Amino acid sequence: MATFVELSTKAKMPIVGLGTWKSSPGQVKEAVKAAIDAGYRHFDCAYAYQNESEVGEAIQEKLQEKAVAREDLFIVSKLWSTFFEKPLVKEACRKTLKDLKLDYLDIYLIHWPQGLQAGKEIIPKDDKGNVLLSKTTFLDVWEAMEELVDEGLVKAIGISNFNHFQIERLLNKPGLKHKPVTNQIECHPYLTQEKLIQYCHSKGIAITAYSPLGSPDRPWAKPEDPSLLEDPKIKQIAAKHNKTAAQVLIRFLIQRNLAVIPKSVTPARIAENLQVFDFQLSAEEMATLLSFSRNWRVCCLSDLANVEDYPFAAEY
Repeated sequence: MATFVELSTKAKMPIVGLGTWKSSPGQVKEAVKAAIDAGYRHFDCAYAYQNESEVGEAIQEKLQEKAVAREDLFIVSKLWSTFFEKPLVKEACRKTLKDLKLDYLDIYLIHWPQGLQAGKEIIPKDDKGNVLLSKTTFLDVWEAMEELVDEGLVKAIGISNFNHFQIERLLNKPGLKHKPVTNQIECHPYLTQEKLIQYCHSKGIAITAYSPLGSPDRPWAKPEDPSLLEDPKIKQIAAKHNKTAAQVLIRFLIQRNLAVIPKSVTPARIAENLQVFDFQLSAEEMATLLSFSRNWRVCCLSDLANVEDYPFAAEY
């Protein structure tokens, strides 16, 4: 079982990484340090998570302790939609690098395909609650992203939450210089994403799966929502392998050759989420898990659902 996914640039992305969305300042620094100690080398960050400076402190401490070298780490961050205007792209990337205390990123992603009006708010709105959009599209942004690669600020660029129509537009863009190396999407047994994954893989685009455990700590969870970690059929498979439901959910994705970024701030769980290379799900178990798909999403960004280029209006 490979412990990495090879990108089109030939770089090797560790197949399990630590997600940092919703990891609050105060917790995330210790989480990242515990993860490095447990053997994680891939860390998934973003400006929009508003915790990058703490992630950076943790990485810096571990680099200074010589617990790990920078070239052994694989650090991903993301350009938020309020930085779509060309001059803002580099500014945003530099801010992320400064917060993370790094001189380059391994991958920089466009976090979301719809552009928003520049400013301090993550989702800017007018007095009536309407979302304020940017006139700049992700196609315009891509040229500025390519410049970051050429200047050595980032090793590679990618996308997140893009549907296949949007990827097609990007790949067909006249003068495309650097192809996206990865599309980071939500993926788990309730949202199996077969068509989108097949499409991306056919284009040489790797997939990173976010919310692999169904993001049980999401702020908008409702009591009646389905729970992957409590699903009796998933727990049954886990018991058979003497593993936890979380480990089965992670293994399910890496057996599909997807990178996976489970989030935790609990050192024991952080370590447990990496203990997924000593067992194998059978073809039958994989088929069972795939059969649970019900198009259920954790992350919808429903504020943007009625706006042009909303990525989840398409089937895939």
